[in-house]
Amino acid sequence: MPFPDRTDSDPDGTGPTTDGAPALDAPVRVLVADDEEDIRLLVCVAVRKAGCTVVAAVADGAQALLAARAERPDLLVLDVSMPEASGLEVCEQLRADPATAGARVLLLSAGASPDDIARGLAAGADAYLPKPFTVAGLVAQVRTLTVGARA
Repeated sequence: MPFPDRTDSDPDGTGPTTDGAPALDAPVRVLVADDEEDIRLLVCVAVRKAGCTVVAAVADGAQALLAARAERPDLLVLDVSMPEASGLEVCEQLRADPATAGARVLLLSAGASPDDIARGLAAGADAYLPKPFTVAGLVAQVRTLTVGARA
């Protein structure tokens, strides 16, 4: 499914260049994974409000891993509870792969206990945001995690 951030003249969403390299002022590239479509769409809105580009929006952990390896996003926003692979499992696999280990990871979850948060951070997440969240709170967290990502 094409994303509104992409155009035929800019298929990778990085902006035009003459040598094929990403533009220096290219927006931060973000992958969104949540099995609930409404949440996935809301997260995409927040990511765009933060000034970033959504390179993929998928519904399960297996798709998230495939898209992360293909798209090499700067940030992944992952739901903890997804089919095929949980956000925790995706995060652990990303960290174990040198090609994706440097990507930032924000976990979203209805689990907000200190143990839930500790498990997310132990899996390698950079941040953990409990559901329900506000769009403003998610925008702020995305901006915090992406400062300097394309510098």
